[in-house]
Amino acid sequence: MKFSESWLREWVNPSVTRDELSHQITMAGLEVDAVDGVAAEFSGVIVGEVVECGQHPDADKLRVTKINVGEDELIDIVCGAPNCRQGLRVAVAMVGAVLPGDFKIKKAKLRGQPSFGMLCSYGELGIDIESDGIIELPLDAPIGQSVREYLDLDDAIIDVDLTANRADCLGMAGLAREVGVLNRQAVTEPTWQAVSATIDTRVVIDNQAPESCPRYLGRVVKNVDVAAETPLWMQEKLRRSGIRSIDPIVDITNYVLIEFGQPMHAFDLAMLEGDITIRLGNGEEKLTLLDGNEITVPADTLVIADQQKALALAGVFGGEASGVTSATKDIMLECAFFAPLAIMGKSRRLGLHTDSSHRFERGVDPQLQHKVIDRATRLVLDICGGEAGPVVESKSDQHLPQPVNITLRRSKLDRVLGHHIGDNDVTEILERLGFKVEVGEGCWNVTTATYRFDMAIEEDLIEEVARIYGYNNIPNTAPVAALSMPDHKESDISLKRVRAMLVARGFQEAVTYSFVDPKLQELVHPGEAAMILPNPISVEMSAMRLSTFTGLLTAVGYNQSRQQNRVRLFETGLRFVPDEAAESQVRQQAMLGAVISGNQNDEHWSMESKTVDFFDLKGDLEAIIGLTVSDDEFTFKSASHPALHPGQCAEILRNDRVIGVIGAVHPSLEKPFGLNGKTIVFELELDALLHANLPQAQTVSKFPANRRDIAILVDESVSAGNVLNLIRKVGENQLVGLNLFDVYQGKGVEPGKKSLAIALTLQDNTRTLEEKEIAEMVDKVVSELKSEFNALLRE
Repeated sequence: MKFSESWLREWVNPSVTRDELSHQITMAGLEVDAVDGVAAEFSGVIVGEVVECGQHPDADKLRVTKINVGEDELIDIVCGAPNCRQGLRVAVAMVGAVLPGDFKIKKAKLRGQPSFGMLCSYGELGIDIESDGIIELPLDAPIGQSVREYLDLDDAIIDVDLTANRADCLGMAGLAREVGVLNRQAVTEPTWQAVSATIDTRVVIDNQAPESCPRYLGRVVKNVDVAAETPLWMQEKLRRSGIRSIDPIVDITNYVLIEFGQPMHAFDLAMLEGDITIRLGNGEEKLTLLDGNEITVPADTLVIADQQKALALAGVFGGEASGVTSATKDIMLECAFFAPLAIMGKSRRLGLHTDSSHRFERGVDPQLQHKVIDRATRLVLDICGGEAGPVVESKSDQHLPQPVNITLRRSKLDRVLGHHIGDNDVTEILERLGFKVEVGEGCWNVTTATYRFDMAIEEDLIEEVARIYGYNNIPNTAPVAALSMPDHKESDISLKRVRAMLVARGFQEAVTYSFVDPKLQELVHPGEAAMILPNPISVEMSAMRLSTFTGLLTAVGYNQSRQQNRVRLFETGLRFVPDEAAESQVRQQAMLGAVISGNQNDEHWSMESKTVDFFDLKGDLEAIIGLTVSDDEFTFKSASHPALHPGQCAEILRNDRVIGVIGAVHPSLEKPFGLNGKTIVFELELDALLHANLPQAQTVSKFPANRRDIAILVDESVSAGNVLNLIRKVGENQLVGLNLFDVYQGKGVEPGKKSLAIALTLQDNTRTLEEKEIAEMVDKVVSELKSEFNALLRE
């Protein structure tokens, strides 16, 4: 927000310099971005009056003038401005004056006519105002006075970058209140004579959305002169606040906007058809805005309407059809409080951003509207004349924000600040902020002000006390911390080890959004309910993810479309599953997901180019499982998943509990995600993975180990994992090694069968096994396999 230093000092004038004032405001949390002069440096320019203005005898575009510069002194000046005329008060650069750019005014002759100075435009004085000619000053401007002094051009424009929570400072009243608190000075608000109704014309307000518009005020002012000129003092204050002067009615609404931070709007009364209605749009009606753009009003957007049409986007932008024009005679002033949530996001969705929406989105004082509409009415009557009707109000007390009661404890204040501030100082600070304070035993019971929307909890009050007391006044104290050994279970596996393992195997860590496209997620998890965000960044990011699959597959498609043919990504993060049994109605689980696509290895002359398959990613997963020293607790079981290819999908189990899934992405998902070629993914619960069994040290046997290889024929449907588990069970303690080293189907093996070649390593810690015992153990294994799986020993 930009504001004029001199305007601020009309409200509160502390005995500090401009630089000190800027530093104060910044240290209070209202960061000053820039301090700029309102005009460039110049000297020797005074107020003059055009006494005579005639045509130059030798130049069509020049005029010869006589200028009264005071003390009955008339000087001749040749001027080329088209708006120069007799009786005008102008800015005169006298001989010897120095204008911006070190331009010095000297005596001169223009086409034979002497000229002892120059009549100046705004641009020639370095003032940012568009004009076609010389400056036209008010007719009561004192002749001979310095223009710099008359227009207060030694003033400065201070640009403050406010955080979203400090909407109370989006007006001179709030800024002055803040400066007054910092300097312990009273604030002098402007005064005016209250406006009493002189006519009985009034509008009827039908408020159909009280939760979005708890308070709406309207007032009719008839017989206004829109052609009246906005006073120079108002134009300058608006200009120095970054607002261009348009016409007196619009200027007045903008002026009170900057003065109190309360947006207003003026309607042309003749354009209204029937009662004023506050309602939501129907999703079909068209509205041409004041900037000339036509929009379709969304169904969830609040509008101000009459009985026939929408007049304005509530709190955002007025409509062109009902706006004030040069033909306007009667107006209706609107002053309302709109709930921030009713305005938030609406202007951005429509590509609009206005001073009004900026303030309503952040919140305005719900008790300010009566004062502001009276202030605006008084300014209209003083500048444009007219007759005012009564103020008509529609109010819903139950929807108006109420002050918050907060208890500030002395113990909490001292603990958070690490510094003791006296009781009287704390009380004074809170009261100067406009809060009602009751001092209790070791605490303060505080009722916040209606203009401080950001006050909700005890920490907010602590921040205010520290801010006003001055952060620099709180001494720097080094923290004292005791070192202690952290509690750490050796059986816990750190997530860092899992990440390092995956990176070592060629993966890169991805970080995708927790909110995803609901349409893509529905393809991955058809029929599963997901949390939908009420105010998403975009429609494509409106659902909380049910797994990491959606984000990872999107990332694969994004990389492949950019010529990254070999992709290996992993991600750790939460998934959000709706669960009525959970306290927050959602179950949040930490998950590990990974995806591979493209070739098994980077292109190399010594390696065969081969596309990844199910077992490549399964091998990476088994390497992670190996960190648990509990391989036998993990099993893979054939399963189905709507996002994965039938026959190439398996559940991941630990101690017979399903903790995840692995498989090839279903071909039907390749086009929606932009995938090129086979893609393999897995996901499992981190909590079920990050726990290991501690290895138990055992004596190394001094007796020899014996290896025996067997080849068995089983049905193709028999899982090799189940075969190995049975052998482990039969072999008990003497089986110290087990390895499946070949799976064969083809010539010599009948269709529907497969051959499993398995190596058994047998050893005893107390003695050397005899050949007979070894043979008996192998026979026992073969017998159990035949009984369980109808397995035959291959000849």
